[in-house]
Amino acid sequence: MKKFYYILLFLFLVKNSIAQEKSVHFSMDEAINYAIKHNYHVKVAVNNVAAAKKRKWETTTMGLPQINAKIDYQNWLKQIVTLLPAEITGGAPGTFVPVKFGTKQNVNASITLTQLIFDGSYLVGLQSAKTYLKISNLAQEKTKISIKEAVINAYGNVLVAQKSIEILEKNKAILEKNVHDAKKIYENGFNEEEDVEQLQITLSTVNNQLHKIKRLKSIGLKMLNITLGNPIDTLLVLTDTLDSLIEKNVDLNLLTKDFKLKNHIDFRIATNDREGKRLLMRLEQSKALPRLSAFVNYGSAGNSNSFSFLQGSQKWYDSSLMGVSLNIPVFSSLRRSAKTAQAKIALENADILLEETKQKLNLAVASAKSDYQFAIEQYQTAKQNVALATRIEKKQRIKFFEGISTSFNLSQAQNQLYAQQQNYVQSMLEVIAKKIALENALNTSTK
Repeated sequence: MKKFYYILLFLFLVKNSIAQEKSVHFSMDEAINYAIKHNYHVKVAVNNVAAAKKRKWETTTMGLPQINAKIDYQNWLKQIVTLLPAEITGGAPGTFVPVKFGTKQNVNASITLTQLIFDGSYLVGLQSAKTYLKISNLAQEKTKISIKEAVINAYGNVLVAQKSIEILEKNKAILEKNVHDAKKIYENGFNEEEDVEQLQITLSTVNNQLHKIKRLKSIGLKMLNITLGNPIDTLLVLTDTLDSLIEKNVDLNLLTKDFKLKNHIDFRIATNDREGKRLLMRLEQSKALPRLSAFVNYGSAGNSNSFSFLQGSQKWYDSSLMGVSLNIPVFSSLRRSAKTAQAKIALENADILLEETKQKLNLAVASAKSDYQFAIEQYQTAKQNVALATRIEKKQRIKFFEGISTSFNLSQAQNQLYAQQQNYVQSMLEVIAKKIALENALNTSTK
């Protein structure tokens, strides 16, 4: 029986271990779609939109009928004594008789219906609530755009690390063979020990770089998990490669694409902000208008010297009241005028900032197009340079082992190749990053 429990425990642990090691596969597009639903900032933005909808309804209800009920219970621990002239009861003139009015305990219950008929502030408040909801929706859209760019950059950084590891491991394999062959030649007396040492230095440098890139890949995966909205230790498998992505991201048609300013998210945010400032000015102006409301009240009162209000014999006296209230602002010592003037200045500032936003967005498009074009040119140059550096390194390696070149020349050729390989990998990432930056500038990244 004990053995049976051990077997169950073992199977349970194995099952948990397999579950923990289960990996999640993502292409870049799948990662973007996943992040737009699960990213922490996106979840906050969704909640903000939900809160804005509730705030809009809260403002709307201020103009709808309001019903309030009220119950007051009073128990005089010691009733108030009132003095009446003694002459009323036949007493001597100039003297008073102490009397107590009413009962010791009282209950008053009432219900009141109020209805706002006109309030300029309420009308402006309704418009402001709609504008606030637009702000939240635009903020959510802006967040999704930012998250898409963040995922692309984080995903790309991991792919760069993977590509670098792949290149470094190939370089390491070649170097290990070079060191091995150089040692054999040295042992046979056909070269110097310095030649072997020079190659060993290069091999050690490549080894260190390989270890560093592997650590960077691990950190990059954690950063990607955070961007996706996952726990940082989630096992990710990226199904796209730099080579496959570079083919999708070299698109020269983007450089000639027209920029539609009014559709840009930042322009719409600035426009909505300007509308908010306009409504704020309207709100201050509306405070000079009268406020009209009506109410209907119904109540019932019970009186007793003991707590008999729950008994059927208790007498209740009903009352009802209807009224209209008109509040007319007359004079505020120019306070309303000062606040309206401040709101007008805020609106003027919003107009100025809106114009600045137009100019900045146009500049951003021009700059993003220039950066993207340069990234493509840099990638194409880096690709050519890698091919050239590879041929140079290969020639120097052949010359070295044939004894017609030095280890120093070979080391220079190898370092040049490694630098060009790194430039090439980085240029691939740069193309991907600059493309999404241009798409954001053109406001096409959400389509």
